[in-house]
Amino acid sequence: MQPGSLSKVASGGELSRVGLAIQVAARSSDTAGTLIFDEVDSGVGGAVAEIVGEQLQRLADSAQVICVTHLPQVASQGDQQLKVSKLSDGKTTRTQIKSLTPDERIEEIARMLGGAKITAATRAHAAEMLKSRFEGQG
Repeated sequence: MQPGSLSKVASGGELSRVGLAIQVAARSSDTAGTLIFDEVDSGVGGAVAEIVGEQLQRLADSAQVICVTHLPQVASQGDQQLKVSKLSDGKTTRTQIKSLTPDERIEEIARMLGGAKITAATRAHAAEMLKSRFEGQG
């Protein structure tokens, strides 16, 4: 590919991750505020998604970070998890936002991992992801 401006050669997900990298690099501990990322993890999975989650967690040491994600590797890194649902009766649509309890959080991470059928193994994996996130804080 010919060299060009970042906005012309990078995908939306790549631009989001460049923005995340810039925020991580430029962030100082005395800076306050809120950072919002909408699907910064688009187009990644596995270990890369976990790294994105870790970088968002690092940013959260000095600012409030709000991140929209569909990936359990990213969601499990947060201090708090909200579930956003869209409800429609055919005439009107509304959005519902619910703060998840620890047990609900395991269920939601399990749903993100396993889809429609949630098994005991999926729940155990979700619980392990959440536990390892908190153990990593030392």
